[in-house]
Amino acid sequence: MACPKLLLSCLLLQLMFFFLVPEVAQGHGLKVGFYQKACPNAEAIVKEVIGQVLSIDPSLSGPILRLHFHDCFVRGCEGSVLLESPTYQSEKYAIRKLGLRGYQEIDRVKTALEKACPGIVSCADILALVTREIVVATGGLFYDVETGRRDGYVSILEEALRDLIPPSTNITTLKADFAKRGLSAKDLVVLSGGHTIGNSHCAAFSNRLYNFTGKGDADPTLDSNYIARLKLSCKPNDQTTLIEMDPGSARTFDIKYFDLILKRRGLFTSDAALLDDKQTKAYLDFQIKTGGSTFFKDFGVSMVKMGRVGVLTKTAGEVRKVCTKVN
Repeated sequence: MACPKLLLSCLLLQLMFFFLVPEVAQGHGLKVGFYQKACPNAEAIVKEVIGQVLSIDPSLSGPILRLHFHDCFVRGCEGSVLLESPTYQSEKYAIRKLGLRGYQEIDRVKTALEKACPGIVSCADILALVTREIVVATGGLFYDVETGRRDGYVSILEEALRDLIPPSTNITTLKADFAKRGLSAKDLVVLSGGHTIGNSHCAAFSNRLYNFTGKGDADPTLDSNYIARLKLSCKPNDQTTLIEMDPGSARTFDIKYFDLILKRRGLFTSDAALLDDKQTKAYLDFQIKTGGSTFFKDFGVSMVKMGRVGVLTKTAGEVRKVCTKVN
């Protein structure tokens, strides 16, 4: 904005412009207990509904946990992952999200909150609160969740395909993609620990078994005995079979997946890549040696940081009445 004359007037105009721009920021406007007055039982309602959900289908813990991750990495934590599209062009239809479930359960939480406090709690905040309850219900530590997010209006399939980090990503790209969202190498390895619960489709890692370099070979960084085991379940071009990411412990929030990575048995290239960086490998080594002495607390800290990415607050966005569609 060029103003060779009337400098004071120009500065005033710039200030007016700044304050009129809706807030889209790294956590500004969020706080713990945001709904304390407007909907004091909000967090208790979320806990109750998620407890009911997991008592019926505990296998939903992994997919629901990943909803918040996928939401925050595309457009920020503003609920765009939940939006429906009559032409199947919203984020939830992106190829990399085929394994996500739990949308109906999020709707169930929203319905309960709308009954108690109509038009108050955003779908973006529901995702953040639900994630915390999943972590606690599966054995992780409680952590305070900042709330105050508002919901976005837009969800685009192509953006999800572009912005989500694929499981084939190397350490250089992983660190760069996390850094541009304000997340550190430590956050990268800590949040990767979320793979301790849930399953993956064979398609997400089958290239490591059958065609790693395009020559019909296997990934040499993946344990050969584990490759043989995985091939028993995952045949070439298998798009449907589910494999536990943390075999025998896939419904328990623990550090066993870190142990698998160190034994070269992490399912994804992005997990194996954590061994290629001194800082991330040192974190893995430390957690295994100390029985996860800091991981559970660290996970909550990193989740709070991730939950600040690209949030809409104050007058930006809206509070959806139904999470699958804009008001």
